[in-house]
Amino acid sequence: MSASGARRPKVVFEGVSKIFRKRGDDLLVLDDVSLTVRDGEFVCLLGPSGCGKSTLLNIAGGFERADRGRVTIDGEEVREPSSRRVFVFQEYGIFPWASVWDNVALGLRHMPAGERGAIVQATIDMVGLGGFERAYPMELSGGMKQRVEVARALAVSPDVIYMDEPFGALDSLTRLTMRSELVRIWQQQRPTILFVTHDVDESIQLADRVVVLSARPGRIADVVEVGLDHPRDLGSPEYGRIKNRLYELLGVQHTI
Repeated sequence: MSASGARRPKVVFEGVSKIFRKRGDDLLVLDDVSLTVRDGEFVCLLGPSGCGKSTLLNIAGGFERADRGRVTIDGEEVREPSSRRVFVFQEYGIFPWASVWDNVALGLRHMPAGERGAIVQATIDMVGLGGFERAYPMELSGGMKQRVEVARALAVSPDVIYMDEPFGALDSLTRLTMRSELVRIWQQQRPTILFVTHDVDESIQLADRVVVLSARPGRIADVVEVGLDHPRDLGSPEYGRIKNRLYELLGVQHTI
């Protein structure tokens, strides 16, 4: 049994379907998606643009309602957003008028100042932004801004983190760095992560399992277990085999 298989179910999708209605027409975006994500597992949702990856994430986060089926977390149906489940987006969601410190502290305003300060500082240090506590977003690089958003998500100790192509706007070298940093942080904290991407390499480098969705309407084409230790050897035969399998599922001719 894999490590992921030994953990208890955390996020469970049960026959989830979603229809968008535009100008009187029904557009089936997701069709009968069933999936179990284990506690502490890192799962990537991979698929072509428009296949419903982000919609599935929004349903899990309580921002959209399924037309059929349901999503449960720890056995309770998701009906609305919760502070225990946080989002990290591609477009920076940090406030430009607030410092790094104040952005990270946003979700901790209910705490006593001393406790809040300790958590904020520890989280800023964890993402490698020590020394930039009083800097403002306009003074930061793209990768640093994304670190601020990750820190803000981690500061509230969420059960689940939803990430919607968070590194898509970064240059290739910064993306590689951020992937490594995210894995390091995940290994320390072990939140459950659902990560949307259309990048095959990104999914293999990050995930315990890769869930491949078909073109719209999104259905699960397959779930591929990566089973490689971190840090992952991008030149290994097993990495190449997994990569070829994912491209095959996406309908792309590709051979390593």
